[in-house]
Amino acid sequence: MITFEFKHFNELSNPELYDLLQLRAEIFVVEQTCIYNDLDGLDKEATHLIVKNDDEIIATSRLLKPGTRFPDFSIGRVVVKKAQRGKQLGEKMMKKAIQFMLAEWGAKTINVSAQKYLERFYSDLGFEIFTGDYLEDGIPHVGMRYKK
Repeated sequence: MITFEFKHFNELSNPELYDLLQLRAEIFVVEQTCIYNDLDGLDKEATHLIVKNDDEIIATSRLLKPGTRFPDFSIGRVVVKKAQRGKQLGEKMMKKAIQFMLAEWGAKTINVSAQKYLERFYSDLGFEIFTGDYLEDGIPHVGMRYKK
């Protein structure tokens, strides 16, 4: 059974934190062959949206309040396990993250630093480009913003 859970860093169990970080490393470091510092200190400030299939974490994202990474609310570290792609999990996860931030935090705008190839994915969710292209960790990105 697929479940969606919102947990602040302090609420994560040790196994959940390990699995979350392992999934991010599988995708961002190994699959995308990108050496970068995933442990940037922001996880401690974040609410993590964890998608599980029974007890296995199959997708996750990191929700941040203003003043942590950006001046506005933001969603980052969005990953879906390779074997789970094509099932609209990313779309469902992002919609739940947006709903949470609007309802629970009163967000009016939400930023993402989107990998350029995912521009359409975020656009279909209501995000609009607000920056030019830029490199982040050697990967082309674009700043996108969701407005309530």
